[in-house]
Amino acid sequence: MEVTQAMFTSAEGTAHSAALYRLMTWLSPAYPVGAFSYSHGLEYAVEAGLLCGAENTRAWIADTLEFGAARNDGVFLACAHRAARRGERAALAELAELAAAHVATAELALETRAQGEAFLSATRRAWPSAALDWLPADRPVVYPVAVGVAAAGHGIAVEATLLAYLSAFAANLTSAAQRLVPLGQRDGQAIVAALEPLIVTLAAALREASTDQLGGAAMMIEHCSMQHETQYTRLFRS
Repeated sequence: MEVTQAMFTSAEGTAHSAALYRLMTWLSPAYPVGAFSYSHGLEYAVEAGLLCGAENTRAWIADTLEFGAARNDGVFLACAHRAARRGERAALAELAELAAAHVATAELALETRAQGEAFLSATRRAWPSAALDWLPADRPVVYPVAVGVAAAGHGIAVEATLLAYLSAFAANLTSAAQRLVPLGQRDGQAIVAALEPLIVTLAAALREASTDQLGGAAMMIEHCSMQHETQYTRLFRS
């Protein structure tokens, strides 16, 4: 049998494939963080008539990414990744505390803290790393901080991690919208496709982010998450 160079995988290619495999696994809908049970305030937005079709659903999710909690998640993920990569344990503990306190509403706090703890539990068991043990055990760890530290502990680049995290965030909201608005599967995939340029740009912009860049202008999303807490009937936890 003829042996060619194409039959061999370089060390660099193997590392890239391993990183991609882990990101795909960690941020898959099947990873046991319960992401499917959170709507990030979408459930109330639909009940209130704020979302009624594919286009304004796409705009709502885009605003969440660019001006809302998803952007701040990206900041915290990048900062956590950097602190873990450098072995700055004290800085990482302070960042975890800041991130847990920075969530705007009780509903969103439930969402990110529960997913963070679930992510850590699953990842420590299946994908252990020393970096994960640097996170404080006596306080909540929000989801983006947990993901950032896990990625750093496994040598996965921050921009790839941001891209995967933000993509999964948008996909989860799109999935919730498909059930709530409702939207068809083709509409859902069209929304995900339309959000690609924004997510790619945001991932690149946040790779060197610092906590000085935290902020937001998505007050209606926060309002909806607060109203969700007292909805008479609801399908989602947030």
